[in-house]
Amino acid sequence: MGALLAKLAREISRSLLVFFLVSSANAQNAEEEKLLIAAKAAFQPIKISMAPSDPLSLARINLGRRLFFETRVSADGNISCAHCHIAEKHASDGLPKAIGVFGKENQRNAPTIFNAALNFKQHWRGDRETLEDQAEKSLLGPASFGNSDQQSAMDKLKAIPGYKVAFVQAFPSEEDPVTSKNWGRAIAAYERTLLSPSRFDVYLAGEKNALSSKEQSGLRLFIQSGCAGCHNGPGLGGANFQKFGVYEDYWKETGATQIDKGRADVTKNNDDLYLFKTPSLRNVAKTAPYFHDGSIADLTQAIHIMSKIQLNNRFSDDEAASIVAFLNSLTGDVPENYAPPEPFPDQPDKR
Repeated sequence: MGALLAKLAREISRSLLVFFLVSSANAQNAEEEKLLIAAKAAFQPIKISMAPSDPLSLARINLGRRLFFETRVSADGNISCAHCHIAEKHASDGLPKAIGVFGKENQRNAPTIFNAALNFKQHWRGDRETLEDQAEKSLLGPASFGNSDQQSAMDKLKAIPGYKVAFVQAFPSEEDPVTSKNWGRAIAAYERTLLSPSRFDVYLAGEKNALSSKEQSGLRLFIQSGCAGCHNGPGLGGANFQKFGVYEDYWKETGATQIDKGRADVTKNNDDLYLFKTPSLRNVAKTAPYFHDGSIADLTQAIHIMSKIQLNNRFSDDEAASIVAFLNSLTGDVPENYAPPEPFPDQPDKR
């Protein structure tokens, strides 16, 4: 009788264990499903459409790629768009502030060009409306290409025989297609191909195992703490302006020695004081240093600063580590076409 009771007790114990394990698994699955639903509400995956196949679009993209890596149009002959957007840094440059023509320092940090097509405006202060606008105006930037006027920049391209043909192919309806406007249009066409989806996009498509449990914990905290209130959408940012330093002056935490007024310097409106475009967090683990002035080199430190001055919160070290883990899931591959083509020769091929 005793043996029978002992056997029955073991069977009940095993049944209870199975019940609790199944219940626990079901509860975990329910939490994971709730998290995925919340993530889909806050973010959207990067959508990569099929590459254009029509000759005109291809001609503009190919021309834009050439121009993006072209140095001969700059005032010193050494600077290209790619100078501040290098592949090894996921199209940033690893410097606090970009260095342009004749070694001049730019006023702000160079953000990655990957996924820039997702931004609602360009530049930290939103003073460039579109990718086209940004590319065209960079020709005259004192710390960018440093040209005195647009025409002199285009004259340098016209002196290179291969560009005459490439511009005609890309803009066949124009009598003189080598213009600064078409420079901007071609570069923008190329930049729109520079999208870098990551494991997070696989997760948003419904594959919950694409993120580890720690990454999911970081995602949950990212949403619940309010980070996703500004860093949302397909770019996890890049879609609005926000004041940098809601609860405390930003420079007191970043140690910045120069106080940047942000968008107020563009609009001349004090209501825009210290407003900056919310940066995209795509590839953020690869694009240090951080903030508009590149004042913070460490991602964990940047997270602690943001929680304090933007959310009036203090993340623990474990919480910050979980958010770092989640942000690492936003790292995508460098696009295959992000490499310089063989440059056009300065002189015609006389073979």
